[in-house]
Amino acid sequence: MILDKFLDAIHEFHLIQKGDQVCVACSGGRDSTALLHLFLEIQRDWDISLYLGHFDHGIRASSAEDLRFVRTLASSLKIQLFTESADVPSFAKENKLNLEEAGRLLRYEFLDRIANTIGKAKIATGHTMSDQAETFFLRLLRGSGSRGLAGIYPVIDELVIRPLLKIEREEIEDYLVSKGIEYRVDESNFDPSFLRNRIRSDLIPYLQNNFDPKIVPHLGKLTSLLMEEDKLLDSLAATKARDVLLEREDRVALDVKKLFRLPLAVQRRVVRFFIQALRGDLRKISYEDVEQILKLHEGKEYSLKESLVIKREQGMVYLKEEEIPKVQYDYSWTSDQVLNIEELGMRLEGTRREDMEFSSLRFDNDREAYLDWSKLKFPLLVRNRRDGDRYQPLGSPGRKKLKEIMRAKDIPQSERDRHPVFLSGDEIVWVLGLPVSEKHKVTPETNEVFVISAILDGVPKPK
Repeated sequence: MILDKFLDAIHEFHLIQKGDQVCVACSGGRDSTALLHLFLEIQRDWDISLYLGHFDHGIRASSAEDLRFVRTLASSLKIQLFTESADVPSFAKENKLNLEEAGRLLRYEFLDRIANTIGKAKIATGHTMSDQAETFFLRLLRGSGSRGLAGIYPVIDELVIRPLLKIEREEIEDYLVSKGIEYRVDESNFDPSFLRNRIRSDLIPYLQNNFDPKIVPHLGKLTSLLMEEDKLLDSLAATKARDVLLEREDRVALDVKKLFRLPLAVQRRVVRFFIQALRGDLRKISYEDVEQILKLHEGKEYSLKESLVIKREQGMVYLKEEEIPKVQYDYSWTSDQVLNIEELGMRLEGTRREDMEFSSLRFDNDREAYLDWSKLKFPLLVRNRRDGDRYQPLGSPGRKKLKEIMRAKDIPQSERDRHPVFLSGDEIVWVLGLPVSEKHKVTPETNEVFVISAILDGVPKPK
């Protein structure tokens, strides 16, 4: 019966093919020992080459005995054994991880190296249907979404396979007893300080005794359904992400308008793709992180893990780069000279014109301004923007904050200090890239026009 379920999983999830090389992750415990012997039963028919991998976490005093057990097992079966040990508690402390997460990370790195050493080997782990049920409750209690509740996947990256996911722990025990196979007992599995152990020893038996004795297989069916739906949503989100995720100058960005046209469930997954593109993985990324990015307002920032700052600007969400030092400059400018603003790599030219017809003026060049000469007081002050700057742009009914005008014009915050502010006396008459002041505008009655032209010379000179 157990062998049939083992083979069912192999066929249903396409875990191995004939002639494959398989490394069994073997702790010496009940599940991994049973996994090894089940593979031995099909080894000849499937023409598979078997290897063993044992990782010592450096946590339990009995781990040396576990290693001796696995060495003896490998020797008696004439199977090549790969071993490695690590100080998981120290690694967990250094990287701010819990013991379970740190151990899993180091263990899978070790197993991945084995697969590469052997050459295209599959890594088989002993996760059972009972582990699946425990994982479901563990993640439910931690507030996971549907992806987390789907639990343990039978195949990861066509490398890690889990052939025991259709088999309950009690069936494993019966199999080992019937075959007279010995195995090691991990005493940490009885430590109530671990939530998983309390779920295993308290919660699931309580539900089996008081609600449904088949809760474990029922959860196995539920997680299987969640996996299939997760795959479908992921496929849909991946298709949409190709349109929503943009690459600009080696930077990945989210197009907010396109993102918000998608259903909310797909939005969340696209945001996860975005985060994964930035970090390389989704470790420690929570539901709250995704929601905060979705709720990010224009001009606002959100600090993700590892000091990554996400920013929304000009309808795009992207990883904020290192803060550019604030550009400071302050010049007095008369009309008869060219003004070089070295901090910006820019020069300003001013021309006094008496022969300009109002109808001939072009107002579509944001690097050029036309002002009524008679309304100006020289020298003009040319400086970077400052807190509290206000002026009345052409056509506006009143004065507005400069930062609000710049925001409305979609000028990135990082670029705003690079737009010089021109003042006549204490009044702003123009800001590069914005309309001139209503008070100083040219009208059909204007006799003399002062034309300002801004020319970029290239890269700003360092101060």
